[in-house]
Amino acid sequence: MIEKLLHAALRYRVAVIAAALLLVVAGGWAFAHLNFDAFPDLTPNQVQVITVAPGLSPTEVENLVSYPMETAMMGLPRTQGVRSISKAGISVVTVSYDDDVDMYFARAQVQQRMQDAVSSLPAGYQPALGPPATPMGEVFQYLIESDTHSLMELKNIQEYTIKPILRTIPGVADVNSWGGMVQQFHVRADPNKLAGYDLSLRDLETAIAENNGNFGAGYIEDRGERFTVRGVGRLLTAAEIGDVVVATRDGGTPIHVHDIAEVVIGPMPREGAVSRDAKGETLSGMIVMLKGSNGKEVVSRVQERLAELKPLLPKGVTIRPFYNQGEVVDRTTATVFRNLLEGGLLVVLILFLFLRDIRASLITASVIPLSLLFAFLLMRQFGSRQT
Repeated sequence: MIEKLLHAALRYRVAVIAAALLLVVAGGWAFAHLNFDAFPDLTPNQVQVITVAPGLSPTEVENLVSYPMETAMMGLPRTQGVRSISKAGISVVTVSYDDDVDMYFARAQVQQRMQDAVSSLPAGYQPALGPPATPMGEVFQYLIESDTHSLMELKNIQEYTIKPILRTIPGVADVNSWGGMVQQFHVRADPNKLAGYDLSLRDLETAIAENNGNFGAGYIEDRGERFTVRGVGRLLTAAEIGDVVVATRDGGTPIHVHDIAEVVIGPMPREGAVSRDAKGETLSGMIVMLKGSNGKEVVSRVQERLAELKPLLPKGVTIRPFYNQGEVVDRTTATVFRNLLEGGLLVVLILFLFLRDIRASLITASVIPLSLLFAFLLMRQFGSRQT
């Protein structure tokens, strides 16, 4: 059998060479289009339902949020199990699926059950699906630094300028922020003034809520033209909040918010911070990759978009990357290629020592790269990844 195969190979050597060249081209194309990751993703196929429940203890979160949501997820097709984690103020329900189940099909099933379970939750709690990513999808991290802007200003730049643009990049599932201060309008009521005007905190809260919004008021027609009438009442500044009328006294004398409270801009209470290089606090962002995307390509797109973002940033604000998974992939790939090259040369040397013929040694050693190229073709066909 082997003799016939060798005879056929020698007789049709042109076809053998053409097949080898075709394998080289196809294997090279498959290798160029493989997904590269720095670490193997061993996480199961799963969907998470996250519910924020401020003020509740872990026991209350478990009884009021996690249990109804976990019960609603029971019986979904092709699931391996449902589990939940209840912490102070947050519930995370995880639904695990078989590995071959499409991720978006699984999310659609969980979304439907999640909407059915909303009526079982306490009023005001709105669950949401976790991002379609895995813990191994943290591919890029950066710092937003400035010597002239406060942490609150940097947070606004991250949330309203940088983050929306980065989320449009193909392959990005989410952009997380760490540190900084979230801007809020603080209404600091004076208890003595409230008591003097016979008002309560509920009156103050109701007045601000009812006076913060726009509404439509129909239209007016004049000489063949139609003009839309709108009531503009959305509060945008601290001064506008202070001018809101809370109540009237003595035949119509208005009592404004600034008469009974101080309105200032301040940070939301926080539970942590980010520091760097022993120089104080800063703000960091993290790119979370969409599950199944090519990590190296996603990082390249993020770097290109950050370069485009520089002209949009205020003067004195810079973005400094401090973790790039693409660099890890490059170093790992370089190490693999070096090891393969050294191993191939060692194989050729060993074969030459035994065969005493350099041509025979090279022909035998050529099986190694051809086998790798054939493996790349199969990896491309079955959706495997390089790690």
